[in-house]
Amino acid sequence: MNHCGLLTVQKEPVPLKSIEVELEVRDHVATVVSTLLYQNKEDKPLEAVFVFPLPGDAAVCHFSAKIGQTQIVAEVKEKQQAREKYDDALSSGQQAFLLEESDQSPDIFSLSVGSMPPGESASIRLEYVTELAVQADDGLRFCLPAVLNPRYQPKGSEGGSLQVTSVPASLVPYSLSFSAQVFSPRPVSKVESSCSLDPLQYLNTEQTQATVKLTAGHKFDRDVELLIYYKDAHQPTAVVEAGQTSAKPGTLMGDPVVMLSLYPEFPQAVMSSVDSCGEFVFLIDRSGSMSCPMDNSNPQLTRIGSARDTLLLLLKSLPMGCYFNIYSFGSRYEHIFPKSVEYSEKTMEEALKKVENMGADLGGTEILQPLKHIYSQPCIPSQPRQLFVFTDGEVGNTKEVINLVRENSGSHRCFSFGIGEGASSVLINGLAKEGGGHAQFITGTDRMQPKVMQSLRFSLQPTVVDISVTWDLPKGVSVTVLSPPITTIFQGQRSLIYAQLTGQSPEAAEGCVTVKYSLAGHPSHNQLHFSLKPAEDTGLTVHRLAARTLIRSLEMEERERRGQQDGGVKKKVVELSVQSGVSSSFTAFIAVNKGDGEAIQGLLLRRNVPAPRLMKSCFMPLMAQCRTPFQQSMFGALPKMKYSDYSGGTVKVTEPKQPRRDSFLQLVSLQKASGCWLLEPHLAAVLGKTSEEVEIPKPAEVKEEVWATILALIWLHGFKLDVQDEWQLLAMKAASWLRAQKAPCVTECVEAGNALLGCEVQKDSLGI
Repeated sequence: MNHCGLLTVQKEPVPLKSIEVELEVRDHVATVVSTLLYQNKEDKPLEAVFVFPLPGDAAVCHFSAKIGQTQIVAEVKEKQQAREKYDDALSSGQQAFLLEESDQSPDIFSLSVGSMPPGESASIRLEYVTELAVQADDGLRFCLPAVLNPRYQPKGSEGGSLQVTSVPASLVPYSLSFSAQVFSPRPVSKVESSCSLDPLQYLNTEQTQATVKLTAGHKFDRDVELLIYYKDAHQPTAVVEAGQTSAKPGTLMGDPVVMLSLYPEFPQAVMSSVDSCGEFVFLIDRSGSMSCPMDNSNPQLTRIGSARDTLLLLLKSLPMGCYFNIYSFGSRYEHIFPKSVEYSEKTMEEALKKVENMGADLGGTEILQPLKHIYSQPCIPSQPRQLFVFTDGEVGNTKEVINLVRENSGSHRCFSFGIGEGASSVLINGLAKEGGGHAQFITGTDRMQPKVMQSLRFSLQPTVVDISVTWDLPKGVSVTVLSPPITTIFQGQRSLIYAQLTGQSPEAAEGCVTVKYSLAGHPSHNQLHFSLKPAEDTGLTVHRLAARTLIRSLEMEERERRGQQDGGVKKKVVELSVQSGVSSSFTAFIAVNKGDGEAIQGLLLRRNVPAPRLMKSCFMPLMAQCRTPFQQSMFGALPKMKYSDYSGGTVKVTEPKQPRRDSFLQLVSLQKASGCWLLEPHLAAVLGKTSEEVEIPKPAEVKEEVWATILALIWLHGFKLDVQDEWQLLAMKAASWLRAQKAPCVTECVEAGNALLGCEVQKDSLGI
C-alpha cells in the first residue's frame, strides 16, 4: 500500500501540519504568539492531543481557535469545570479546545482539539509572555522548546506523569516558521542562535530595533535558542504600565503595575577578595541519556565526557582549606566520600581517579534521593555549603524536588546546569531560584566549562545578607509588592521586582526604590529613581508577568498548606488567574464552538500528536486510541526507564569512546591542589618542548616548581586567552602560590619563559 501525506511512524495520519511562531522582545521581556494548524485527513471525527513544553516561567495569556471563518476565544475557568465543559461539548457533537498545565510540572501543557469532522482544518493561536534570563556573557536567552523528553517517574513519588507520545526528531511530521522582532532602549549589538538564521536586519539608524528569522525550511526537531545582546546591558530600568480600563481600580489588573530590573554593583574592594572557604558538593547525572553527544556535529564529545572535563576544572580551581564531595545519580546514587572531606592533594587525586571512570551507566533520572542524603549531612561550621547540580534529565516529580531544595534553602546555595536540549527549564531554574543560586543551560555547541566556572566564581562571592527593599513614593500613592522577597544577589546579575501602585499620582511624579544589603560585613545600597508616568505600547505584558509571579507564589503556599483543607489559597489563585487571563495549575483555557453539531455515536477516535525527542531513550510508538474520559486519558503513568527503552525491550546504551584530552586540559590535569606545577616530562610535552629544552633556561637559584608554574601561566596567557573564563580561578590560585614563595628572579623567569615559548606576556598580567 502506498502511504502519502503526513504520517506517523505507524503510518497513521497526523493532524498537526505546521507551527508558526512570532516573537516580540522588548528589552528583556518576550511576547510569543504561536499558531498551530491542524487538519483531519481521516474519514472519521477525531480528537487530537498535543503535549508540548513551554518555558517554565511563561505566563500563557491567550488561547483562541479559528474553524473556517469562525473565531472562538477561550476563557479561563477552574480546571475541573473546564474539563467537564470540554467533555460535554464533545459528547453533544460540538467542537471544543482545551489547554491546560500539567499538575506535576508547570512547563508542560496539553492541548486537546476535539471533534474535528473529516477534512476539517482548525487554526489554534496561543500567546504567552516571559522574562529572558541573563547569561554568563550578558546575552538574554530565549528558548522555544521543541524537545519533550519523557519524564522519569521515581517509584513512590507524588502523582503521575503526562502521557507523552514522542518520535525521533528526524520524523517530526510538522514544520516551524519563526520570526523575531527586538525593541530596546539600547542598541542591539547582535543576535545568535543554535539554529540557522537569516541575517539580522535593523529597522532604524539607532539600531535599537531589529528583526531576524529562521532560515526557511527549518525542521522543528530541536530547541530554537536565541541569544540577544545589547550594548550597556547592565542598566537598571523601570517600566510602569497603566491598568486595564475595564478592570476595577484597586485590583491587580485595574491599577498600574511597575516592573523594576535591578543590577546591584558590589564595591571593587570586596569583589577582589575571593572566599577561600566553603563546602562544595557536586551532584552529577549519570543516567543513560548522558551518553548522548553534546552536539550532533561532534558525536564523540558526550554529555558525560564534558561533565568529567568540567569536574577536572572545578576540582583544580577549588581553594585550599575548603571541603568537597562528589555525588552521582541515576536510578540509584553514589558518592566518592562518605562525607565531605578537606581539599588537599591526596583527596583531590583520589576524587579525580574516580571521576575518570564515571560513565552514563546508572539508569534513570532519580534526583530526589541523593538530594535528601546531601541535606541529611550536617553542615560544616564556617564552611558555607554550595551545591552544584548537573542534569540533562526530565523528572516527573519536579515540584517535589524543588520543594525539597526550598525547605533546605537556609543551609546552602544551589547552582544548577541543564545539559542538552530537552532539559526541563522549570527544574533547572527552580533549583537555582529556591536554592538562592544561579541557573545555566548548555546546549548545541556551547562549552560547559565557562558557564560552570562562572557559577563557581559566584559561589566564591561572599553571601549577601540583610537584604531589604524600601519605596519612596508621592503622597497618596501606595505600593503592594507582588514578587517574593529578594533572597539572593550576585554581582552583575539582574533582580526583578513587580509591584502594584494604588492611588493617584501628580503629573511628572517620580518614585524611588532602594535596595539595602550587607556584603562581607560592609553595608551597601543601590537606588533607582523612575517616572510614574505609564509607558506606551506595553499592552498588559507587565500585568500578566506580575500576575504570573503572584500566582506561582500562591501555588507554592498552597503546596505547603496541603492537607489543611481550607482551600482559601487555591480560591485566590483561581480568582487571580480568571481575572488576569493567565494560566495556573488550578485553571485551564476552554473554547467551545457552539455550532449545529450532532451527538457522537460510539467512541471518538483519538490521535496523539508526537513531540520530538533527541534522546536514544524511551521510545514510545504512536497509537490510535479509543477515547476515555478526559481526566483519565490526559494523565497516565510513564513506564520506568533504564538505559534505553525501545517498545518494551531494554537496550543498553554504549557510550562512544572519548577523544584524547586537548593540551589545555592536559595542562590543567597536571596542576597540584596547592596551585603549582612540577617540572616534569608531561608538562614539557604539553608546552611542546623536550624536558631538556624546558630545564636549560631556568635561572639557577629558582626552584623547579616556581619555574614550572611560571611557564604554565605564560602558556595559558599566551595560547589560551580565548578560554580565560575556564582557567582564571586556577591561575589566580597559581599566582597566589607563587607570591607566597617569595621567589627571587621572577622578572628574569618571565623573560626567559617568554623567550622559550615564543610569547610576549607581561609579568603584571600574570598576577605575580
